[in-house]
Amino acid sequence: MELIIQLIAGAIGGNIGGKLNGERSLGTVGNSIAGLIGGLGGGQLLGGLMGGGAADAAAGLDIGSIVTQLATGGGGGAILAIVAGIVKKAMAK
Repeated sequence: MELIIQLIAGAIGGNIGGKLNGERSLGTVGNSIAGLIGGLGGGQLLGGLMGGGAADAAAGLDIGSIVTQLATGGGGGAILAIVAGIVKKAMAK
């Protein structure tokens, strides 16, 4: 369930990041794909650093862990979509 939350939050975060990135946006599909990848990676990386992981999964999903998954997945998705847009724009020059 954690992964699904991270993926959805990542896709949403990727599209928000793309909108904030203006002309360097990857488009809806590109932002969504970058967001999915960033959401999964960001959720796993930051979740592990914040003490999440197997212990939280065994305890079940409470509101705190859901909020953490949404925040880390969405943040990771937004960051990767912004970075990917900047790299794509730079490579096009």
